[in-house]
Formats: sequence, C-alpha cells, structure tokens
Amino acid sequence: MKQLQVGLDDRAYSILIKEGLLLEVGQELKLRQIAKRYIIIADDNVAELFGGHVVESLRKADIPVDLLTFPHGEASKNLATVEKLSRDLARLGVDRQDALIALGGGVTGDITGFLAAIYMRGIPFIQIPTTLLAQVDSSVGGKTGVDIPEGKNLVGCFYQPQCVFIDSAVLSELPREELLNGLAEVVKYGVIYDADFFNFLVANKKSILDLEPAVIEAVIAHCCNIKARVVEADEREADLRRILNYGHTLGHAVEAASNFTIAHGMAISMGMVAVNTLAVKKSLLTEDKAQRVKDVLLGFGLPVDIPPELDRRQMKEFLKSDKKSVGGKPFFILPIQIGKVVITDDVDDALIEEAFG
Repeated sequence: MKQLQVGLDDRAYSILIKEGLLLEVGQELKLRQIAKRYIIIADDNVAELFGGHVVESLRKADIPVDLLTFPHGEASKNLATVEKLSRDLARLGVDRQDALIALGGGVTGDITGFLAAIYMRGIPFIQIPTTLLAQVDSSVGGKTGVDIPEGKNLVGCFYQPQCVFIDSAVLSELPREELLNGLAEVVKYGVIYDADFFNFLVANKKSILDLEPAVIEAVIAHCCNIKARVVEADEREADLRRILNYGHTLGHAVEAASNFTIAHGMAISMGMVAVNTLAVKKSLLTEDKAQRVKDVLLGFGLPVDIPPELDRRQMKEFLKSDKKSVGGKPFFILPIQIGKVVITDDVDDALIEEAFG
C-alpha cells in the first residue's frame, strides 16, 4: 500500500492507495476510530456499482453504516441536493460523533464535503474517490461546494477530509470517458509542476490507457503527492495553489456554456489548449511546446478544440463570474515551459476571444 501525508498541522491526513482497498475500508476506519457511525453519500450509479462493497466492508468491521443517494450528474450539484441530504441526515439522527463518506467522483466529493462542513457546523468526512479525476485531484485538498445558475462552485468552503482511500481497481469498472476525464487533470500536473512526469506520461501512454496496475497506481500517487505539496504551501488558494487551475478558468466557461453537457475533464483539456494559445500570443511559451502539450492530449484521446456552436459571448460572461476573478477580471495560469507556469490577469479581451477560437 502507498501512503502519502497531507501536512496541515492538526488537520493533517493520510492518502492510502492500493488496488482492492475498497474491500478493506472497514478495517482501516476501525483502526482510525474517526466516528461511531458512517453515512455513505453516493450518486445512484456509483451506489449500484460500489455501494454494496463499502457497506459490507464496514459491517464486517462491526461499524454501523447507512447509504444515501442522489441522482448522478453535475445537475445535482446544487443547494437543493444539499438541503435534501441534510434533512435525510437529520431523520437518521446523525450527530457530531458520526461521519460522512463521499463515495464517487468529483461531484459527490464536492457535495459531501460541503454537507459535512455545514451540517451541525461541521462533522468529519472521508473521501473514497471512484473516478481517476477525483483520485488524482478533487479528493485531495479540501475544496467543497456546489453550483448556482450564475457559475460553477460559487457556493462552498475549504474543509479537509479525515483521510482519503484510493482503490485503482475501480477504474476498470467505469466508462472510458471517465478515464479520459481524469487524464486531462493528470496531464495538467506535468505541465504546471513536473516536466519529468510529463515525459513519463508520454513514454507510458499505452500502459496508462490499458490501466496497467503498477503504472496507473504510480500516476495516481505522483499526482496526489504534487497536490499535497501545493496544498500544504497554500491551503486556501491565496497564491501557489492557483496553479492547479491551469486550463480551468476557460474550461469552466466551456462547461457552463454547454449547460454541463461537456464533461469536466474534456472542458479542461480544451481550456489548457486555449490558455496555451494565450501564452504563445503573449510570447511566454513557444509554439512547439504548446503543440507538444496538444499532441499529448490528442494522444490520450482528449478533445482540444472548443465546439464552434458554443456561444462565445456567454463564455465571456461566465469568465467574469468565475470565483477566481477579482473585480470581474479573470486570472489565467499560463505556461512558460513544460513544468513551469505564471499567474496573471494581464490578458486582453481580444486575446481571450482568439483563444476561444
């Protein structure tokens, strides 16, 4: 088993990575004694796939457990879902000695973390991410929240989990699109932080796409380690942590303009290529390096062009309401080479329009 630590003083926690870990969650939680009872939160799809395994694991460890579900998809990531789940918790008599388990992808993690942060002014929660995207990114770092019509993740807070359990074996049970969604975030880490890791991804493309256990586990662990180091240095995104938003400012606008019919990772892939265009136009990045990133994304089967039918004016409006904007001016993470980026709000509207294509 690989074990990493997110060092946040009294809020530090472990990330455990192991094939087959889903069946060992009960004994791991018994060792940690985080709560007397656990409530699993999962969408209806994930509950059917993996909910029974986790429930059985906890019951074998003599830990009381309940399972609550909500409809799958980004459309459920809203305050109405949080209210319904809060009322379900109240009806179950959940108190501060109990804890929540987020079983699923990024939507479930965001909803469950936010719910844990506000229910009874805060109860513990555990992350069990079941998508590659959540395993390498959203399950680590304590970002929680929901969408409102005016923008993505505009209502939320920073609230760290007690621990993160990652079972790489679950990835083989998911649709191919879920793997691709996560690979966009994986490539992100190479571009923003680690050129050697970027080269590793190029060299091991087939093994990664084939989900070879040792390779995919190494990829997950490396991404989590980068995320942990960044979060330790800047938990609340005041400075360094903003580099994790590479491709996300434009990507979130693409998601929102598509009414979330374009999946997060696909939109982020488009967003990365678009901001690389900005970086080239500002003479920060060479065209050959921008093309290299584009080629890697294409090699993994990810989209790189923003669909022409999306309303560009609408996308620009979403940029103004992006939670990382200041005074309506969005910040961009622009690469200057593979493995290094700069953070800037010095981007003309004309350049943004060019980047949108």
